[in-house]
Amino acid sequence: MKKLVLLLSLLFVFNSCSTDDGDNFRFELLPVESVEIPNEFTLGETYEITIRYYRPSTCHAFNSFYYEKNLNTRTIAVESIVFEQDGCEALESVLVEKKLNFHVTNNGSYIFKFWQGANEYGEDVFLEYEIPVI
Repeated sequence: MKKLVLLLSLLFVFNSCSTDDGDNFRFELLPVESVEIPNEFTLGETYEITIRYYRPSTCHAFNSFYYEKNLNTRTIAVESIVFEQDGCEALESVLVEKKLNFHVTNNGSYIFKFWQGANEYGEDVFLEYEIPVI
């Protein structure tokens, strides 16, 4: 009897640890359409940056911002989660607006590079701003 309970318990544990839970998704970077950013920063302050992008389908949802720091350069893109399922509908012009809070920690100027996709040669294109810290 104990062996049967142990065997059933093991089967239950292995079945519950299955990685195939039916959720098929992937992550995709979406191009930034436009940005609202202050003209200057003050050291120690936090600023809200408004980022707009187009949502390509009903299966795309905002996940987070891709955010890379290199000295005073910040590279930013919109990371979406794409659910791979039937019934996705293409969207024509659904402009989404998200806010990014940025805390100023350095003097000098910050360079912001917002990813706008790739050109016909496969090279990344950026919308760039240089914001001085006063």
